[in-house]
Amino acid sequence: MLGQNTAVPLGTVAPEAYAQVEHRVKQLCARHAAKLPFHGWHHVHFVRTKAGEFARSNGSDPAVVETAALVHDLNYIVLRNSAASAGRDLRMHVLARAGVDEAVAERIDAVVLEAEMSSRDADISLEAQALSDADTLFKALPVTPVMLAHRYLSENGVTLRELAHKIVGEQRGAHDAGFYFYSPEAKAMYSHWATANLDLWQCVVEALDDPSVGELLEEVTAE
Repeated sequence: MLGQNTAVPLGTVAPEAYAQVEHRVKQLCARHAAKLPFHGWHHVHFVRTKAGEFARSNGSDPAVVETAALVHDLNYIVLRNSAASAGRDLRMHVLARAGVDEAVAERIDAVVLEAEMSSRDADISLEAQALSDADTLFKALPVTPVMLAHRYLSENGVTLRELAHKIVGEQRGAHDAGFYFYSPEAKAMYSHWATANLDLWQCVVEALDDPSVGELLEEVTAE
């Protein structure tokens, strides 16, 4: 986690402010745990940890990146199944109450929006790359479709078909264009997970077009 440095460069997040952001986000995740089975503290903590590692590797500001990771999914508290932009007011409120400089808070909000899977491209900032790689890795983990996909369905009120089309539709282009992951280390370590994950969800899309599979799922959900 963020180190306790005595000298804090201008334009970054002081350790005491970072600690306050972490504390406030933890409180929010605990207060809204029932509505965050997928995007709760377990997700935030994982993304924050990996984002910090990627930031240190790519030379971006770990304090800014880790703080952005802490607040990147507050939109799911504000509005179910929403984009990151829906969390801006809450995000800025948390950052302000924690003592983050307004200009730095605006930078953090920009990083969060820039890193969003549905709209990111090959030329995002290094801070956004670090956050994106961490968040994308959570999506690509082999355990996510096995242990966590049903939590996403419940949290966001979407069907399996909708989720499968969302994953393939949003992620396949970045994967095929070569910027699913940005850091060379992430590409080397995790690209085979990403490929397997996308192939799995493509198979789900295809399977759901089979009438027999649809009948099977109707029977299972009726039980």
